[in-house]
Formats: sequence, C-alpha cells, structure tokens
Amino acid sequence: MPKNKGKGGKNRRRGKNENENEKRELVFKEDGQEYAQVTKMLGNGRLEALCFDGVKRLCHIRGKLRKKVWINGGDIILLGLRDYQDGKADVILKYTPDEARNLKAYGELPETAKINDTGLEDDYDETIMFDDCDDDDEIDDI
Repeated sequence: MPKNKGKGGKNRRRGKNENENEKRELVFKEDGQEYAQVTKMLGNGRLEALCFDGVKRLCHIRGKLRKKVWINGGDIILLGLRDYQDGKADVILKYTPDEARNLKAYGELPETAKINDTGLEDDYDETIMFDDCDDDDEIDDI
C-alpha cells in the first residue's frame, strides 16, 4: 500500500471558504427566474419553496451549491424556472439576510416576505394557559 505523505485528505485540499465576509454584487431576477422562500427541506438536494408569484414548487439544488452553500428553511433564494415543468425549478442562488433586506428595500420582494436572520424567530407566545378542570371526575369515569 502507498504511504500517505500529505497533510490531510480531500477536505483539506478543498480549502476553507474564506470569502464569507466579501461583499458580492446583488443579483436581480431576469426573465425565466423567480424569487422564493424555502418552506421545507426534503433531502437529496431537494426542497420545497413558495415562490413570490404564489406558486409552491419542488426545487433541485444545483451541483455548484450542494455541500458548499447551506440552505435552510425560511431562506430567500433565486430560482430558475423550467419551461417544460411549471411545478419544478432549480436553485440558482441563496441570498444572505442582508441581501434579502436590500431586495426588499428595492421593491423586488413583496412587503409580506419575512426575512429570518436566525431562523429561530417565532410569533408564538411562550406562556401556555390551561383551563381549570377536575381530573378526579374524569379518572372516575374511566
């Protein structure tokens, strides 16, 4: 067997993603493309997204984004629509929360679009109120 002479394996050679802090140019949609918000991750490089034209589509994450750009529920993405299948689309780009806010400010996204910074924000009350009920009567009936 050959002797390992390197310093690490495939993942080290791939390199770290060091361009996180660099500002990139904001990409707007063209014809045949649509903005969408991820509703559900399905696995196997697929997700379900609600497009801002009102259609729910099954989307495929293209190979350039898979395992490099992590997409979560609630993210704003750019989809390439298919001419031959209206119910399916391809993910072209994932917008950062700052980019999504800029798109909303430019009027590209509707005002009703919720942009999640952390993905953990919920509009639910944390307190739960229970009605008073007699447990003894219900237990006796059983």
